[in-house]
Amino acid sequence: MKEYKMRRGETLDERVPDMESYVEEMFGPITETMDYKGSDLYVVGEPSNPVFEKIVAGAVEYSGKKDKLAVEFHERDPTELGPDELEAAGDAVDAKNTFLLEATGRDAKSRRDSLKRSVEDESPDY
Repeated sequence: MKEYKMRRGETLDERVPDMESYVEEMFGPITETMDYKGSDLYVVGEPSNPVFEKIVAGAVEYSGKKDKLAVEFHERDPTELGPDELEAAGDAVDAKNTFLLEATGRDAKSRRDSLKRSVEDESPDY
């Protein structure tokens, strides 16, 4: 499960006031919820894009800190996809990037840089 921060000065509630509807709009009907760090995340068990097997997404609440977006994309093995499903792979990448950009306000480069910084901060000094 990956967690994403919002842009400075913004909160997840401001960017996505109705997370449940947003997840359904982007990926398909929600089939269940799942507990993650005390927060309920939405599970799309049969996403509308055939590249995905399952998607888990939602807000993770932290006391005293801003909420973070938690997302886990389960993708099918590309070798198992048929020709029509392979064409949907580009749409799957676009859907992931659009979802994350709209929810966090950060593009792919900004999200990568943020993840690099968090890994550097956690690594021990030698």
